[in-house]
Amino acid sequence: MNWTLEVVIVPVSDVDRAKSFYADQLGFAVDHDTVISDDARVVQLTPPGSGCSIVIGKGVLPDMPPGSLKGLQLVVPDLRRARAELVGRGVEVSEIQVIGENPRPVPDPLDNVGFVHFADPDGNAWAVQQISDRA
Repeated sequence: MNWTLEVVIVPVSDVDRAKSFYADQLGFAVDHDTVISDDARVVQLTPPGSGCSIVIGKGVLPDMPPGSLKGLQLVVPDLRRARAELVGRGVEVSEIQVIGENPRPVPDPLDNVGFVHFADPDGNAWAVQQISDRA
């Protein structure tokens, strides 16, 4: 039996600002933006190529403090290119960091151990890791 992770709820304080960040700056696809009432709204966005989406909203999601989600991680085949794309879209992103050592030789020294980090406007923290053999 397959158990797939489909949705992660990201707590935000301003749905429109967060939607703009994730869609316009990160390039996530807006799957839907459903207004249920003046006090209830759900927006689902999906990173390019991902099988898992994020959901932001108000009124119908679990109550979590905005910015309290840490440790979300995206994987890309080319970290240098991904970082340049984020910078070009106005995202404040860290320099490339190498964390640990590869246990075996890899085509690119950043594979598995290369990371950059950024946060959304509320402070939810993300990492981006390079794994080129998933391309």
